[in-house]
Formats: sequence, C-alpha cells, structure tokens
Amino acid sequence: QVQLVESGGGLVQAGGSLRLSCAASGRTFSTYAMGWFRQAPGKEREFVAAISRSGSMNNHADSVKGRFTIFRDNAKNTVYLQMNSLKPEDTAVYYCAAGRTGEALRLYILRSEYEYWGQGTQVTVSS
Repeated sequence: QVQLVESGGGLVQAGGSLRLSCAASGRTFSTYAMGWFRQAPGKEREFVAAISRSGSMNNHADSVKGRFTIFRDNAKNTVYLQMNSLKPEDTAVYYCAAGRTGEALRLYILRSEYEYWGQGTQVTVSS
C-alpha cells in the first residue's frame, strides 16, 4: 500500500512557475513508476508526465513538453513536477500516481496502469 500526498499548488500569473511535490509513504517507493495527471473542470483526467522507477527515463505530454519537467528523489520518497512558463490552459487539479513495476526503465502513460493516486492539488493560472 502506498499513500501519496501532493503539495505545491496555488495561484500564479501566466508565465510564472510552480513546483509540485508528491510525497509517498512506505519503504518501497523505488519500486514504483510515477506519473502526474491533471483534470480541468468538465474534462477528462489527462496524462502530463511519467518517470521510471530509476528516474532515468521520462515522458511528457506534448502540451507541456519544454515547459514542465518531472523528476524524483528516491531517497526522499518524492516525485516532483517543475512547471515553468505556465499558461491559463494549465489550470487544473494535478494528481500524482504510482504504479508498481519490476522494470527499472518502465514508464506508464495510461491511467489504468497506475494503482495508487493522491488527492490532488489545485493549480490556477491567471491571464
């Protein structure tokens, strides 16, 4: 069982930056591939970024590529999402997710591949 707690959301002006954190409980964090998803009002939850359990592989959605960066610190049981050059269309609730894998370089892109989810943190970007 893994519990995930996101933090770092808030209100920011367009062009600004935020760093989201997701702290995981337990001693098996390094056995999980991690991901970030977001859900805007009235829309489906969508993939934002994913990182392998080793941290050496990552993938970002085209809509955030070049602006957002996912990274992790296994010693701190934490995954991060650095968000730069924020746009109003980035406004959403951001969720982190964990999916167990036996492969160090495995990435998960689909929601169904993740077993555990955080409660979400609101990010609002004003124009």
